[in-house]
Amino acid sequence: MSRYALHLGDCRVSMAAMDAASVDAIVTDPPYGLASGPTTTLEDATSGRGFMGKEWDRGVPGVTFWAEALRVAKPGAYLLAFGGTRAFHRMAVAIEDAGWEIRDCCCWVYGSGFPKSLDASKAIDRAAGEGAGEASAWQGWGTALKPAWEPILMARKPLEGTVAANLLKHGTGAINVDGCRIGTEGATQGRWPANFMHDGSPEVLAGFPLTTSGGLGGGSCYATNDLGFHGGGKGAMVATHGDHGSAARFFYCAKTSSADREEGCEELATSTGADATSRQEGTAGLDNPRAGASRTREVVRNHHPTVKPTELMRHLVRLVTPPGGLVLDPFMGSGSTGKAAILEGARFAGCDLDPAYLKIAATRIAYALRLEADEAAAAYESTRQLSLFGDP
Repeated sequence: MSRYALHLGDCRVSMAAMDAASVDAIVTDPPYGLASGPTTTLEDATSGRGFMGKEWDRGVPGVTFWAEALRVAKPGAYLLAFGGTRAFHRMAVAIEDAGWEIRDCCCWVYGSGFPKSLDASKAIDRAAGEGAGEASAWQGWGTALKPAWEPILMARKPLEGTVAANLLKHGTGAINVDGCRIGTEGATQGRWPANFMHDGSPEVLAGFPLTTSGGLGGGSCYATNDLGFHGGGKGAMVATHGDHGSAARFFYCAKTSSADREEGCEELATSTGADATSRQEGTAGLDNPRAGASRTREVVRNHHPTVKPTELMRHLVRLVTPPGGLVLDPFMGSGSTGKAAILEGARFAGCDLDPAYLKIAATRIAYALRLEADEAAAAYESTRQLSLFGDP
């Protein structure tokens, strides 16, 4: 049986064909509803465009989406859903109204956000016959802050009885604390996973004080720079007993990279960076890493505009998915959740409206399967070579 299944079309239709209480976890990056005007739901907004002019971002998923997700989830299954800071409240209410229990709200913090702000003085200059001579008074005024974080809503389907009873019956209801500790190595425990994650960028690190652990909360960490920052499986493993550096080392880190977005997509057709992001060549927006995939490349193959780091998605999948469980992403996009699920040894089901995105997702997930097989073969070969020489 295949480890994954991908569906083209409205996720409500795809989920309607799934068995009730068949999904172990839902990890998804749904539309943020960044269309101009009052925030609304996808069900209510019959037209309009949101992020980068995308029609699918005209609103946030409403109650009907999350009610169907609740039906297919096992009792005690967790839901992790990203959101945008402006419209996240609408989605959170819809999730709760659909019957989910809100458990927490995590923060994904990054340093590469690009403000989509209107320059007030230039707007006055462009207004023919209006405000003539007044533009200078509004020099330096705009309409938006620099984006630096995204919320991740954590919800759970109501349990059947106690946590213990639910775990024994359905295998769901708890989170994988030890499997997601920060800097775990062997029998040495790392730090308890927090509801705060970041990308390790200089802008983020600059906001943390330098600290010395003094041997408290011992464990291990991945040293990646002179500030003592660690996390996300980067760099060399070092002990944390008495470690020092940026306090950012206490939290999980996953870096976004062009290589991550593009790996496995080598055979797909290419798009220019401008085409992929609906932006003009030579504009500041085209150089914005958060405005779409691989801004520094002349051409891209994964042209989805909101690709999340695979390492971040692996962390989230590992946190809420029981071993070998089925992960659902109703808003799959380019398949980062699916790629992460496969690499974490889980099964995956995903849905998306766009056939181009579906093809990218299938390619990236197939790459993860090959990578997993190659790693298994390498591990087997290593064991076989040892046995040839009589080693234990």
